[in-house]
Amino acid sequence: MSTGLIIVLVVLVLIVMLAVGGSIAQRRRMDRNRPAFEAHLDQVNEDLALARAEDRGWERSTLEAAARDALARERPQEASQAELALVRIVDRPGTDEDKAIFRVDAGGKEGQLTLGRQGDAWILETLT
Repeated sequence: MSTGLIIVLVVLVLIVMLAVGGSIAQRRRMDRNRPAFEAHLDQVNEDLALARAEDRGWERSTLEAAARDALARERPQEASQAELALVRIVDRPGTDEDKAIFRVDAGGKEGQLTLGRQGDAWILETLT
């Protein structure tokens, strides 16, 4: 083999090794940062849902009270320890199709509670 060919092969091998090493390092960094990223994303989604609810004139305390009442009726054993987080607002034209979606964390059990609007009242649609 000629010296030039050996140099080209060595350079190609180094480039491939650097690319593979960089890919592995990037994947490890992403895996290490994933929990913080997901927590931040959850917080952003909650903040966005709250901002939208307040912007539309929906009273957050009314929504939370309706969600807590619905949870207490459906799952009284979980209601006292449950944490509710407003994660999404669905605001379609009119009020009959409006929805407020909460994430429910009750002693390690996670679920979703969806309230629908009937007139000025919020009623339970689903609880998973």
